[in-house]
Amino acid sequence: MAEKVMLVKYGEIAMRGDNQFLFINRLIKTIRRNLDPIGDFYVVRDPGRLIVEDRGGEMDYDAVMAKVMPIFGLVAVCPALRIADMTIEAIRAEAYQHMKAVYGDRQMTFKVSARRSNKGFSMGSMEIAADVGEYILDRMPNMTVDVKNPDVTLYVEVRNRIYLYSQIIKTYGGLPYGSSGKGVSLLSGGIDSPVATWMMAKRGVEVEGVYFHSPPYTSEWAKQKVIDLAKRIADFTGEFKLYVVPFTDLQLYLLDNVPHDKLTIHLKRAMMRAAEQIAVQDEAWSLITGESVGQVASQTMQGIYAINAVCNMPVLRPLAGMDKQEIIDIGTKIGTYDISIRPYEDCCTIFVAKHPQIKPRLHVIERIEKKLTNLDQHIADAVANAEIIEL
Repeated sequence: MAEKVMLVKYGEIAMRGDNQFLFINRLIKTIRRNLDPIGDFYVVRDPGRLIVEDRGGEMDYDAVMAKVMPIFGLVAVCPALRIADMTIEAIRAEAYQHMKAVYGDRQMTFKVSARRSNKGFSMGSMEIAADVGEYILDRMPNMTVDVKNPDVTLYVEVRNRIYLYSQIIKTYGGLPYGSSGKGVSLLSGGIDSPVATWMMAKRGVEVEGVYFHSPPYTSEWAKQKVIDLAKRIADFTGEFKLYVVPFTDLQLYLLDNVPHDKLTIHLKRAMMRAAEQIAVQDEAWSLITGESVGQVASQTMQGIYAINAVCNMPVLRPLAGMDKQEIIDIGTKIGTYDISIRPYEDCCTIFVAKHPQIKPRLHVIERIEKKLTNLDQHIADAVANAEIIEL
């Protein structure tokens, strides 16, 4: 009798050196955390992969996949059968039952790919593949063999026990969440910033969000849109801390005291300063933005330079070299795009200048800011009065 298990494959973690075990331990911890609410599961280490067992009964593949697939650091999950009986007869029987159950009477091509790492097994990889393939072919007239481009590949792995599967379901890759330190993302309600946040989380960065809210110029619906985006990111990260920073007073102060064509640059510099203060207090190591070079007036090289100059910590811009359609494609894939296009504007959109300066000079920006004697206090007050939402 075969046991249902989930075979979980990881990618670049396998290339890590002596600290590989740290990444694998984090993966195991995350898998267990995700699965604990739905049953009694155990994660077994096996060379090059992890194996999820259901200690509470027969595994529900769909339920397990829904919890495991969003985990960063994994490249694929495979609903598999584990065969304890180390005989070719057991492999044949279970392989046939699997193909019949999953593919039924559909007209399809197939091949068997066998791999034997247990040298105590009497048959070699090619012999196993030929034997099992012949057994299936004789019993399933709807199946024909195609070794070059089959519709289905049945994988047989002979290890300490035998594993059999025919589905390799791709996941998101990356590194285990939290394995690359912490960053604070400037999260708006637009398309770009949630994608940037997700991309850094995929690289193992523990992410927090900062949203700048400007009532009554931005509505509660705009705030809710950002909360919903943060919830979607939390589907991948397991948790998410969102700071909602009140920015109305600061924006009105800038509106009254800086040239209108430079308002966006001054506003973004203030946002970066506020986000950096939050990052320092939360022991984060970087800021994250959704800027893409040349996409809007403030994202020219001169604009980015002027904005970046106010920061002391690194600013990560994972979308810098992407065009809009590439960003939309990722947003659609990860489920943020439909939320982002809800018709509620953020504070940057409301206060944008009609003709913003696209090539600001840093020394001019800094000279103007030296005259803004209340700017530091406005930023400090905004950070101190931030609402913290734990998701």
